[in-house]
Amino acid sequence: MAENYCAICGQYVDKTLDQYDPMSAQVDHIIPISKGGHPSDIANLQLTHRVCNLKKSDKLYMDKKNLAEENKKENALRWSQNWIDYRCV
Repeated sequence: MAENYCAICGQYVDKTLDQYDPMSAQVDHIIPISKGGHPSDIANLQLTHRVCNLKKSDKLYMDKKNLAEENKKENALRWSQNWIDYRCV
């Protein structure tokens, strides 16, 4: 059933998890309110994991491919070097 899967990552969402769990269920605005999306239009809402919704933030993605590409870039940067040793001179 599609209603039990995250609209961003496509993985199963356990709706019984505590609201502060990163994998808990949240409702995301497909078109963010800050970008003109309606705050309570059912067609503008989708089920997501809390962590996926936080990553998406107020970005506007017209399709999941763009979001997947953005996540790849973010993960590549995060692990590209040891940031603890990074110092500005």
